[in-house]
Amino acid sequence: MCMDIIGHWLDLINIDGWIPREQILGAEALSKVPDEFVLQHPSNGNPPTLFLALRELASGINTSSFSSEETKKISAFLERAYIRLNAWFQWFNTIQSGKHKGTFYWHGRDNTTRRELNPKTLTSGLDDYPRASHPNDEERHVDLRCWMLLASDCMHSIAEHLNMKSDLEKDYNLMSKQLSNFEVLNQMHLDDTSGAYYDFGNHTEKVRLRWYEVRSNEMMKRELLRETLEKPQLQLVPHVGYVSLFPFMMGIIPPESWILEKQLDLISNRSILWTDYGLRSLSKTSSLYMKRNTEHDPPYWRGPIWMNMNYMILSALNHYAQEDGPYKARAGELYQELRSNLIRNVVRNYYESGFLWENYDQKNKGKGKGARPFTGWTSLVVLMMAEAYPSLHR
Repeated sequence: MCMDIIGHWLDLINIDGWIPREQILGAEALSKVPDEFVLQHPSNGNPPTLFLALRELASGINTSSFSSEETKKISAFLERAYIRLNAWFQWFNTIQSGKHKGTFYWHGRDNTTRRELNPKTLTSGLDDYPRASHPNDEERHVDLRCWMLLASDCMHSIAEHLNMKSDLEKDYNLMSKQLSNFEVLNQMHLDDTSGAYYDFGNHTEKVRLRWYEVRSNEMMKRELLRETLEKPQLQLVPHVGYVSLFPFMMGIIPPESWILEKQLDLISNRSILWTDYGLRSLSKTSSLYMKRNTEHDPPYWRGPIWMNMNYMILSALNHYAQEDGPYKARAGELYQELRSNLIRNVVRNYYESGFLWENYDQKNKGKGKGARPFTGWTSLVVLMMAEAYPSLHR
C-alpha cells in the first residue's frame, strides 16, 4: 500500500520535476478549499515528506527487515521510481536553492505585503510560523536544509542499493555529507547563547499591526496593516519552536555534543515548549507567540500543539535515549513523559468529543481545535502507542 500511494504521487510529476501539493478531486473537495489555495504554482514546493517513507523502505532492505519476497518487490519499485525521484530531487535542489552554495529557502513568500505581521511561508507546511520579517533571497531556512539532507541521504541509499555506480550516486553522497556537516550547520544556523537553531534572513523584531485610515474608491476605510519601526538587517531570526528543532529531529547533532543538552533544555522548559499535552509549536518567549498574522488570520503554528512535529521530536528523543553519551538518560526520561502526555491528551479528547483533531490548544487544557475529524497526521498517535519510529542512523 505504501508503494502504491507513493507511486501515484510520483505519477503526478511534471516535466520539470514538480509535484503538486494536493489533489482537489471533485466539487465536494473543491468546496472545502479556500480560493487562494486552489491554484498551485510550479515554482513553489512543499516538504518532501515522501522521503520519510522511502528512507524506511531503503533502510529496511539494508537491515534485512523484510522477507526476500518483500525485498524483491521493494527493489523493483525503487528501480522504477528512481527516474522520477531524481527529477523531483533536482527540482528542489534547483528551484528552492539559496543565494549561496549549500543553502536553501522556501520560495514564494510575499515581500511586498503590508497586510501580514510576518509574511506566511505556506510552502513550508508551517504557514504562519515566524520567519525573517522582510523576505529576500538571502534567507536560509534550517528546516528545508534538513529536508534536503534527508532527501539526498535517501537518494544515495537507493542508488547504492540499486548498484548505480554513476556520477549521480557520487553527487548524492557528497551532498549528504555536506549537509550533515555539523560545523557548517552551526556556522549558518546556531545561536551560541541559547543553543537554538534559527533561520537566517533580513529581519527585525520591531514590527506590529495597527489600524490605518485608507482611501478606497473615494471612500475612507480602516485597514489593519503592518508597521515597521526599525530597519531590518541580516541576522538569525530569534524564534524558538518546531523549526528550531529540525536538526535534532533529523539526528544530526552528535550524542556527546553540548548542543544536544541545550535542545533537551528547550524541549523541557515550560516557559518555552513544554506543556502537559505535548510540545507547543512556538515558544512563549517569542514576540509572535499566539499573535494574529492579519485581521482575519488567528495564530496557527504560533502555539498550538501538532502531532506530526511531536511525533518527529519523540522519534529523536527515542533515538538519543539509545545512543551512548552524557544525555542518554535524560533523553529517555523526556521521551517517556512526552509520549505519555501526547497519548493521554489525544485519547481524552477522543472520548470527550468523538474526534481526532487537527491540533490541540495548549492554552485550554489541550482541547482539540481546528478541523475534525482529522485522521491525517494526528493518527500518528497509533505509532506513538506502538513505539514505532523511523531510524535516524545514516
